[in-house]
Amino acid sequence: MIEFLAVATTGPSGGAESPLFSLTHGMMPVVIIAIVVMYAMMILPKRKKDKQRNQMLSDMKRGDEIQTIGGIIGKVVDPREDRVLVKVDESSNTKIWFTRGSIARVTAEDAKDGKTTASK
Repeated sequence: MIEFLAVATTGPSGGAESPLFSLTHGMMPVVIIAIVVMYAMMILPKRKKDKQRNQMLSDMKRGDEIQTIGGIIGKVVDPREDRVLVKVDESSNTKIWFTRGSIARVTAEDAKDGKTTASK
């Protein structure tokens, strides 16, 4: 029969420390803090950016100027839940359907001022 020998260390109170005590008071707090910091630095900003993008796409309306991820610029003619009809050429009245996910940015036209505001 094989017997395992446990090395007991003495704690501040003079008694033997358990392996669980040394694990929780050694590297475990450092690992937990590192995970929390990584979450705060990487995941939270991504969620915020995704929320802003979804809001931009849901606020898109007829007449807004958009730019697709491929660089095509046009005006929204018919926004639907899953896709958007965009007029890309005024002279030949060319219209193209795009999925909402392919819209990179929306520039809302302000009719009274004549200014455009870009949403990123």
